[in-house]
Amino acid sequence: MGPSPSPLSVLDLRGADPRATESWRRHCGRSFGLDGRADEVAREIVEDVRSRGDEALLEWTQRLESRTLAAATFEIPRDAWDQAYARAAPGVISALEHAEGRIRTFHESQRPETTGMEGDGERLESRVAPLRRVAVYAPGGTAAYPSSVLMTAVPASVAGVPEIVLLTPRPSDVVLAAAKVAGVHRVFQIGGAQAVAAVAFGTQTVPRVDKIVGPGNAYVTAAKRLVYGRCDIDSIAGPSEILILADASASPAVVAADLLSQAEHDRQASAVLVTDHAPLIPAVCEALDDQLDGLPRKEIAAASLRDQGAAVLVEDRAAMLAAANDYAPEHLELLLEDAEDAADHVDTAGAIFVGAFTPEAAGDYTAGPSHVLPTAGAARFSSPLGVWDFVKYTSVLWLDGPALRAQAKSITSLARAEGLEAHARAVEIRLREEPET
Repeated sequence: MGPSPSPLSVLDLRGADPRATESWRRHCGRSFGLDGRADEVAREIVEDVRSRGDEALLEWTQRLESRTLAAATFEIPRDAWDQAYARAAPGVISALEHAEGRIRTFHESQRPETTGMEGDGERLESRVAPLRRVAVYAPGGTAAYPSSVLMTAVPASVAGVPEIVLLTPRPSDVVLAAAKVAGVHRVFQIGGAQAVAAVAFGTQTVPRVDKIVGPGNAYVTAAKRLVYGRCDIDSIAGPSEILILADASASPAVVAADLLSQAEHDRQASAVLVTDHAPLIPAVCEALDDQLDGLPRKEIAAASLRDQGAAVLVEDRAAMLAAANDYAPEHLELLLEDAEDAADHVDTAGAIFVGAFTPEAAGDYTAGPSHVLPTAGAARFSSPLGVWDFVKYTSVLWLDGPALRAQAKSITSLARAEGLEAHARAVEIRLREEPET
């Protein structure tokens, strides 16, 4: 019997092989969550819930989830959270509270302030205020994520949002306990595109929100895209992903473990190694085979590695850093000598994990920064979820007569250049009534 196939496809970018170059280009251009394949179904659901409210929400929940609810049972009463908290294992509660404390402390540092300028006869401000009501989504499905409740609700709480609503189908005790710990105000046991539509437009029972945040499946993502403009959303998110830069100093077992920590999320998750040390690749592949044995989500992780994963061989450290900036990963691990210096040369990643003792798993749970991060290359232009996602700014302008007079000529000239005569007259009529000083 021959050797088992490698769990990762291997791309050698050191030469001029056009096939390897094209394959890497496809990896960098990944579009899971962006391609709109679920839009048609999500559009039907969104429009139905928009027009029929609770009735449609009930029907779609029954049809898609085989759950029969009544509108009166959409919201889970607070005493049920308390009972779930009491039933949860003490060790899990301790872990939730430990994580919540670190997440809250980190996000306290992000509190924005009102800014502006003041001078003779004028005061100009960018006034900051929290959103009034937001929804955080915690998916069900193949895995429940109480950590996502913490990572979305705690920044909203720090921002001062008066009402935080959790949407979660089939909530487990630990998810309800997380809601209690995180400062959530209301929990609705609804999910999918129908839940997104319900909070975007409001129904007879479900309140309308100003913003929806948190990860979900392709239909949740499609629904968020469709309701954007009716309310705000955090991002168009795809499956989880990790890019690991590793050199000769890296442990193959650690590299394999961290690749698997993302691959086990989803068959469409991406786990990619980039290295300038050729012997590391077979060593990592061997470690992957060893660690896959006995992994509870082995089938999912193996499919992710086979279909989305890669081991990429490049010429040197500079090429590794260039690959990271090209890929723009959600999670970037630097298992390198002088990893801190390397981190200074990467600016397109959702989160950077620096050094051998900073696993991505720490970022998922307890480190502090939110684990809701840009995916599918969006780290080129977008940011991790933070307190800034739960506030809005209002411009406040005050001018006295002399201050307006000082700007009047420019205002009227520009207004007439644009053909907006009433704009110019709105200034001039004031100045006729304001004596010159």
